[in-house]
Amino acid sequence: MTTSVKETFVRAARLEEVRQRGCMAVQVGGQTVALFASGDQVFAVDNRCPHMGFPLDRGTVRDGVLVCHWHHARFDLATGGTFDPWADDVRTFPVEIRGDEVWVDVSPPQDSVSYYRQRLRDGLERNISLVLAKSAIALVEEGVPVRESFATAVDYGVRFRRSGWGQGLTILTCMMNLMPSLRPEDRARALYHGLSAVASDTDGEAPRFILRPLPGDAPDVATLTRWFRQFIEVRDSEGAERCIVSAIRAGASMEQLADMLFAAATDHRYIDVGHRLDFTNKAFEALDIIGWEHAEAVLSSLASGYAGAARMEEANEWRYPVDLVELLDNAFDRLEAALEEGRGRRGQWQGQAALTPVLLGDDPAAIVDALLEALRQGCEETALAGRVAYAAALRIARFHTSNDFGDWDTALHTFTFANAVHQGLRRSPSTTLLRGVFDAAMSVYLDRFLNIPAARIPQPTGNGGTPEDLRALDALLDRQQQVNSAGELVARYLYAGGDVGELKAALGSLLLRENRDFHTIQAVEAAFRQSELLEDEQERAHVLIAAARYLAAHAPTSRSQGQVFNIAQRLARGERLFEGD
Repeated sequence: MTTSVKETFVRAARLEEVRQRGCMAVQVGGQTVALFASGDQVFAVDNRCPHMGFPLDRGTVRDGVLVCHWHHARFDLATGGTFDPWADDVRTFPVEIRGDEVWVDVSPPQDSVSYYRQRLRDGLERNISLVLAKSAIALVEEGVPVRESFATAVDYGVRFRRSGWGQGLTILTCMMNLMPSLRPEDRARALYHGLSAVASDTDGEAPRFILRPLPGDAPDVATLTRWFRQFIEVRDSEGAERCIVSAIRAGASMEQLADMLFAAATDHRYIDVGHRLDFTNKAFEALDIIGWEHAEAVLSSLASGYAGAARMEEANEWRYPVDLVELLDNAFDRLEAALEEGRGRRGQWQGQAALTPVLLGDDPAAIVDALLEALRQGCEETALAGRVAYAAALRIARFHTSNDFGDWDTALHTFTFANAVHQGLRRSPSTTLLRGVFDAAMSVYLDRFLNIPAARIPQPTGNGGTPEDLRALDALLDRQQQVNSAGELVARYLYAGGDVGELKAALGSLLLRENRDFHTIQAVEAAFRQSELLEDEQERAHVLIAAARYLAAHAPTSRSQGQVFNIAQRLARGERLFEGD
């Protein structure tokens, strides 16, 4: 019995011609190959420079180094390895000399997935956005779960940023949360933005070395939690980090860890204008995706942020003319009693509509009393948090464009903080985290000037626009200062019966075509999450109107980051960038 071996080599050229010309481009099996004669050998490489596709047969070889003439990327002619990591390695092909003929094997590489996994890591380490874009596109097209690339970036981000969890990892997690709402063709772009955010946030940072747990038998979780909160109180990040690691090694549950961290994030008022609690929520959401076996590295990265956070007890607007901190401290003393009184009526509260105008009012004492009364009437913690998050979204939906542009961030901070408190309570209800609902309500109160005057939220008229209005968003956000028009268009679309999923997909595409803006990404992601939790259709519309208005206020950007992704996409399709349109 004989076994036939499939011939993979294809005749490419005559040896004499290659030697005479020194370099020539040939078509082999649908692949454009550059053949280079060097001494007694012939080398074959992909004729497209891996950087941006320029023909390498127009390059120069000297001492075994091939130089592309477009951006001067340099490659080892024999192996294809680049001396300029931003350029990628060029693919080489096996060559056989058969008599006077050059034969080349252009069969597909056996393990391109492993190659792009490594290139993704290279892109993170060196902050090379084009390499990250190419890797994201290739891995998604190869069917590699986005979760895998996400996990790689999370692990890298928490280990190679000494200051711990930051904007980059938050953007990355936001992008993962947005994935189900995006069109399939936008998912690689979302992954690219998330990866690039982590690479940028870690660029030039020292690595973070995780502390070991306490030796021997660790104290119980309750003791570690108490110590942890005390260490944060005195701004001792290392003592706090060791408590986190020790609690995880001692087998603390997800709920116990959530209680531990959210307690420290709410022991002081509205720390770091909400970012620390939002980062905590995102860290938990990241672990939900990649698995809780990574908890030690991920959660310990939060400690330094808690310890160094600004505390609103130190902020003038929280102390004068009304001492909101004192008002809240008094409310917290009554919190347990209010919960106990409402325990027998849990789930029966129907005061959502009545509470909203109080939250948007100008009497902080009345707001606190209304929140406590809702708890006495049986309002669940998550329902109360959701109501405050909705009120915070209304501040954005009603944000008047006569305000200072920077005040968009003020409203955004309140909304994302309120959303994070809501998600945290859905994960693990606790009296300590419930304090965050009151903090968020006070921030909504402080933001009241952003709605003076208030922008009008479009109302249903019964004869609204058609779903085709959605297509106009694309052109609308090509122009600046289209805040009100964007809100009105989204309102018309939804009131006319437009599909919420299609709207979210469209908003996602418009978000991804812009340069990354941390707050805009936060706004859209939080609005999408809140829209999924709201039952009232008009309230759901208000939250998405808020997202559209915020996005419109921050568009268009230069879109240079999207241009990098577009280049990678065109290269993946085999387009010839150097020839122009």
